Amino acid sequence: MDPCPFVRILVGDLTLKFPSVSKPSFSTVHPSSSPCFCKIKLTNFPYQFSAVPLIVNDGAQNQDARSHSLNACFNLSKPQIENLTAKRPSLTISIYTGRRGATCGLNSAKLLGRVTVPLAELGTAESRPVVYHNGWIGIGGSKKNGSAQTQFFLSVRAEPDPRFVFKFDGEPECSPQVFQVQGNVTQPVFTCKFGFRSASDMQSRSMSEPSTPRNWAVPFIGSNQKEQSAKERKGWSLTIHDLSGSPVAAASMVTPFVASPGSQRVSRSNPGAWLILRPEDGTWKPWGRLEVWLERGGCDAVGYKFELLSTTLANSTVSASNGGKFTIDLTSSLTPANSPHSSFDFGSCSGSSRPGSGSGSDFGFGLIPQLLQRGFVMSSTVEGIGKCSKPEVEVGIQHVTCTEDAAAYVALAAAMDLSMDACRPFSQKLRKELRQ
Repeated sequence: MDPCPFVRILVGDLTLKFPSVSKPSFSTVHPSSSPCFCKIKLTNFPYQFSAVPLIVNDGAQNQDARSHSLNACFNLSKPQIENLTAKRPSLTISIYTGRRGATCGLNSAKLLGRVTVPLAELGTAESRPVVYHNGWIGIGGSKKNGSAQTQFFLSVRAEPDPRFVFKFDGEPECSPQVFQVQGNVTQPVFTCKFGFRSASDMQSRSMSEPSTPRNWAVPFIGSNQKEQSAKERKGWSLTIHDLSGSPVAAASMVTPFVASPGSQRVSRSNPGAWLILRPEDGTWKPWGRLEVWLERGGCDAVGYKFELLSTTLANSTVSASNGGKFTIDLTSSLTPANSPHSSFDFGSCSGSSRPGSGSGSDFGFGLIPQLLQRGFVMSSTVEGIGKCSKPEVEVGIQHVTCTEDAAAYVALAAAMDLSMDACRPFSQKLRKELRQ
């Protein structure tokens, strides 16, 4: 079955260049000495925020002194592309000086200017990259009255990003089927089997896997922890089978979700953890590790970190009450697709960690060979704690070369979904399928 068409709109290289100032004004803070940020808005999509680096025009040729960074990314499915195309979409970037937020109820940021980029024929980007803008734009000031303009560099690009889409037909703990989705067509590709593992099972598994890195597999419960068993959620496992019944991936809880002392919550200092496993040479081999916890204080967020062979690929949060998306996205290390000399060369940078976005980890160029293609890796929908969920999983086609690849991401999505239940306050009772 063919993958589903997706398009990504990438906004990057944002840079401000101010005219030289011989004598600073003491009545106001000059933008070149105060922080700048922007609000990036795509028609019908929520705002995204990004810091904007500054350079001062000293008369030298510094046209290339740009940030070389990815500042925002919008992912569009086929229905969203069609909906936007009918509305003449545009991208609007509002640039501010000052800090985000309000002081004494008043907005402390000052608007420097606003740039709008029309996005014509978005459907074209389903088959080839399209560059909508790449260069400097003058904002503020006026050539008529002789005042110098601030220069703003902006790159906007749309490119194809086809993905395989999988959907659970029930909650993971109910051992559902998983369907591949392509438009209005669905077909079964996997089955899930949820179950429980005992402490002795996991200890024997740990000893049979001496190559497991960084003590990823650890025994569930020690003799000095038995009194805490009433405040533990442990031993959950989920195995993914193909249609022939062969196991192709698994998720196994290797560190129990335990309430921190004096509370009813799983803390960041002692998170629960899963191993994502793949079959190899007749045994299970660790592929990745997922840690999940509840953020401190009154923050309505479930934190997570996913590691693949000791490389952190995702480190963010989703809303505990409303859910969101669990996402692995390496676009911040994206290499331009059009030519080696393209100025649309987003370099290595750290994306912003926004609650609910899932994206935003540190990615350099020393990635393992399997991930050299970078770009979007996967995402899955996550419902809020205690809500019914049927995860929908998207996986970039460049990261799927066999059935086991797709199954590993499906197992990871199931582990994240189950973790939302594992992170419920221990004062709340779990559904019967999750109680051993």
